[in-house]
Parts: sequence; C-alpha cells; structure tokens
Amino acid sequence: MNKQTFAGLFLVIHFFFPLAGRGQNPIIRNIYTADPSAHVWSDGRLYVYPSHDVDPPRGCDLMDKYHVFSTDDMVHWKDHGEILNANDVSWGRKEGGFMWAPDCAYKNGKYYFYFPHPSGTDWNKTWKVGIAVSTQPASGFVSQGYLDLGDDSRSMIDPCVFVDDDGQAYFYYGGGGRCVGTKLKSNMTEIAEPLKTMEGLKDFHEATWIFKRNNVYYLTYADNNTVNGKGANRLNYATSKSPLGPWTYGGVYLDPTSCDTSHGSVVEYKGQWYAFYHNSVLSGRGNLRSVCVDKLYFNKDGSIQKVVQTGMLSQ
Repeated sequence: MNKQTFAGLFLVIHFFFPLAGRGQNPIIRNIYTADPSAHVWSDGRLYVYPSHDVDPPRGCDLMDKYHVFSTDDMVHWKDHGEILNANDVSWGRKEGGFMWAPDCAYKNGKYYFYFPHPSGTDWNKTWKVGIAVSTQPASGFVSQGYLDLGDDSRSMIDPCVFVDDDGQAYFYYGGGGRCVGTKLKSNMTEIAEPLKTMEGLKDFHEATWIFKRNNVYYLTYADNNTVNGKGANRLNYATSKSPLGPWTYGGVYLDPTSCDTSHGSVVEYKGQWYAFYHNSVLSGRGNLRSVCVDKLYFNKDGSIQKVVQTGMLSQ
C-alpha cells in the first residue's frame, strides 16, 4: 500500500471512528482546510476560521469559499457550514477564486470577518482585504466592501485583526517579505493611521498572527525556510511591549509540517494555550491541507517552547 492510498484510508477510518480522548490530528477531516484563525468568543466556544482547499485539488487559485468550525471540548468539532463564497463578493475578481487565509474579530456586538481577495484579473497586483459582518460568529455574514489600504497591494495577503484589552483594534497583513500594521477606527472598517512596517522580524514571509500574554505582545509568522531546495516554511515569533512594535525576534516555535506552506494561530482556551497550524499528512499533497492543533507551552521568561506535532504519519 503506497503512502497516498494509506493516507486516504486513514482519513476515512478516523473520520467515522475518531479516537477517544483529546481530538486526533488533523482535527478537521470532512473537508480540506488550511490557515486556521482561532478565537474564543463569549459563548465559551472556540471557533476556527480557516481557508478551504478544493478537492479534487485544482490549485490555490481556485480556493473559493470559507467554512467555520467550533468546539467546546477540543475533541468534537462542529462544521457550521459555508459562511462566504467568492460569488458573494461583488467587487471581487470576476474569475473568482483566491479566497485565502482569513481572520475574524468581535467588537460593537458584531463579528467582522476579514479575507484577502483580488479585485482584478491581475490578481497579485490587486489584493484587497474584504470585510463581511454578522451578529453571529458562524453564520449570517454579509460582504460589506473592503478596507482602503492604499495602492500598494502587491503580494499583500493574510489579514490579522487583534483587539487589545482596552478595546482598540489593530490591523496587520503582509506577504512577499513585508509585514505592516496600524490601528483601526472604532467602526472596524477603516484604518485610523497610515500603515507602518513591523520592524525587527527575521526572514518574514507571510501569515501574521498577533496575541497577548502577560502584557507582552507576540507576533507569529511563516518564514522562507527550504529543505533540499523545496519550500518547508516554519512558524516563527517575535515579542514587543507595543502592539505595533518594534519587535524582538524570538525564534522558531513550529518546524515544517510536511507541506511547503505554514500558517497558524495561537489562542488560550480554558487555561491551556494552543497552537493551530496545517499539514498535508492526510492527502500527501501540498494543495490538500488539513488543520491541526497541539498544546503550546511557554518558558518562565515568556519564550515559546517548540511545539510537539502529534498525529503525523510517517514521512
């Protein structure tokens, strides 16, 4: 039995017969998902907002929809279904596709879903960050246009929105080696100040994520690491006393995950910190990825310990 056949059998068996105890990685098995953005909302559930790899695989240019998943025990995951499709984006690229890594934030009694999407056929030069809004965390989202981020949009993807303890929201995005951020206005649909470069990051590629612990801000991201000439991104982190830096590089906290890309998020739930990420062990293909989660631990000085990836098939 070859690796791909075994992976397919593994997917079928464990989708219908999940292992007991803590959820087995990958945690989502009914569809292929990547780029998980994890949040805990006031209803006590943990929600994950990922991108969706099309099966049969047709490439990242045809990723065209978003689902939402949630749990209250880190074992059983509910698929809330599709919340947004490229067809719902009136300003978007007429060919559709390119619904890449999203994020979600809560403020003013509403959930704001941010997603990168091109507005033109020349997709890499026309990236915008769309906004869909709902009063529910996993349904009812309606596209509301996009953030005005100026004309410099080449390769700029992977929006991240962080709401600080004082209610101030911050917006970040980046790709092609650049990461920028700024404050958002209270309406969550406009930037309050010009975008500024996040200084102090080492080998930034994409996948910005911000979280706060013990009054220290953490910025995590994917680097440009390769193995034997092939992409093997790792997840790195940096810290700061300010949500807009400057940042002090901290190191790698997640090694390559069996596919060329890496994208993750970090969240605390019921007293335990978790690292979300994706790999390709179920499919054996880098364009059919699956969301995973493992526990995250910190040293006494606040540095992050290397994540032990569980549920990996033999490589």
